[in-house]
Amino acid sequence: MKLSDIQSPQMLRACTIQEMEELAREIRSAIICTVAQNGGHLASNLGVVELTLALHRVLDCPKDKIVFDVGHQCYAHKMLTGRYGRFATLRQTDGLSGFPRREESAYDAFGAGHASTAISAALGLARARDMQKEDYRVVAVVGDGALTGGMCYEALNDAGSRGTQLTVILNDNEMSISRNVGALSRQLTKMRVSRGWLGMKKVVADTLRKVPLAGSGLHHAFQRIKNGVRNSLVKDKFFTSLGFHYFGPVDGHDLEGLERVLTRLRDMKEPVLVHVVTKKGSGFSQAEEKPEKYHGVSPFQMEDGQVRGKSGPSMGALAGKYAAKLAETDARICAVTAAMTDSTGFAPFAKRSPDRLFDVGIAEEHAVTLAAGMAAGGMRPFVAIYETFLQRSYDQIIEDVCLQRLPVCFLMDRAGLGAEDGPTHHGVFGLSMLRTIPNLTVLSPRDEKELKAMMDWYLQQEGPVAIRYPRSAEENLPPCQGFAPGKWEILKSGKDAALLAVSNMNGECMKAAKLLAEKGVQAMVVNASSVAPLDEALLQELAEKNIPIFTVEEHSLSGGFGSAVAEYCAAHQLPAPKKMLGIKEGFVPHGSRRVLLSRLGLNAEGIARGVEEA
Repeated sequence: MKLSDIQSPQMLRACTIQEMEELAREIRSAIICTVAQNGGHLASNLGVVELTLALHRVLDCPKDKIVFDVGHQCYAHKMLTGRYGRFATLRQTDGLSGFPRREESAYDAFGAGHASTAISAALGLARARDMQKEDYRVVAVVGDGALTGGMCYEALNDAGSRGTQLTVILNDNEMSISRNVGALSRQLTKMRVSRGWLGMKKVVADTLRKVPLAGSGLHHAFQRIKNGVRNSLVKDKFFTSLGFHYFGPVDGHDLEGLERVLTRLRDMKEPVLVHVVTKKGSGFSQAEEKPEKYHGVSPFQMEDGQVRGKSGPSMGALAGKYAAKLAETDARICAVTAAMTDSTGFAPFAKRSPDRLFDVGIAEEHAVTLAAGMAAGGMRPFVAIYETFLQRSYDQIIEDVCLQRLPVCFLMDRAGLGAEDGPTHHGVFGLSMLRTIPNLTVLSPRDEKELKAMMDWYLQQEGPVAIRYPRSAEENLPPCQGFAPGKWEILKSGKDAALLAVSNMNGECMKAAKLLAEKGVQAMVVNASSVAPLDEALLQELAEKNIPIFTVEEHSLSGGFGSAVAEYCAAHQLPAPKKMLGIKEGFVPHGSRRVLLSRLGLNAEGIARGVEEA
């Protein structure tokens, strides 16, 4: 049976093990080809192919529920649940999402995009089942990296205390995005014992089966001895102390072994944790050797794994490099990341000042309060976290940092549309989240020079600062003339309209101004890099000159920059913004940023049209 023949996972039950192994090869080939073309999560998906096949052979989905943590290991699941024919559209505009989406398929039991949520969600599904007296199985597939997040332990403790029927698959590949860190990682290493244990187990079992006549009996005897040896070698008390029956470690690439274990545990009525050891990037040598590099990738050449085309350094890389430079002469500077040291650009900092870089794992709340404590102790911490991930630490930002007026600098990477990663990664709520918090200065640079100026300014302050920036810096703008909070920069003069642009909207507004000039409208373009505080003097001046203002932001209009300007104008009896351009109601789907900007009316043509209509 070929992969193209699989219309539902139920069809897998008719396959032989040899056919299943061939399907695994086909799935890996499809993942590599599609990610090479479209970009996406490669190494994590290659590592769970056999596990996904075994789960769908044993379970009866969609009646039974599989909940994937983070969701970036769901590609094989999508192909096996009737979506293989559309798999080439993965992460493309109007195509398949790169993450589980409930609206996309009945087989996607729960949406995901951020880590450490699966056990809580699966436990909720299991309890809904029990309260409604229904009969189905719930399985959470959780990477070992996700277990650096505190939600996992809250859910494990809750599930174990009530004894709810639930299966947790711990996919142990020794990775999250950056290498796993901390005491938990060391504990899993002990529990894993060694890959040699798994290899020895398989070799001995295969040999005993081949012994004439007595082979079967010897094999069963070995199984009993093996379990005793495992219990003495593998330190499994960690999960049993939380109320879970622990099974493992199990070879995550042994289809027969996986299916046998999952079948045996399928109908257990209590919480079960199966420890599965997999190899991230399995089947693609470059990803096996460098799983961090191939965790999330841009389109690449299949022959050598090299990324297609060339792009300049990201704003995160620029921020990390500059922070590392500043730390060389300022002993107060330290940095905190949440399992994404490389992705946020702080690898150079870790290399130059390893004793001052703290990767806390997927624990954003802890990261923020840790930084608050270091600031209270006299340090100047940079907290480098993607904007969408920082959402998790809202209470800590308010209570532990801003209320106490502590000098913490939040470097919020990936502000704006997350393009192909979709709604879970669109950084379009950061301003709404932060600008109303007292004591917090909120900034949004347009380029590298302004970003560096903001970081320099923070080091002279006694209070918290949030600097949110997009993945890539704006290009072809006039040279930055410096930065001061509460002072905006006029990039282009004009008397008919003022386009107040935040961060990466400056480039689109400059293009829009050219289009408007062709129609006789002289538009001013203002780089509104200081969102809290606003440039009140310029707003007063524009009102006095009777120049209508238009706010432009790659952000939600609700509570965003435009709202801040409108609130100020209303409070001071100034003319309200003529129009606020940004993201209106609803969540933005995944797709090409250029296409999404066009649909949202935030490209140059859309901005010019919005001004003309007003």
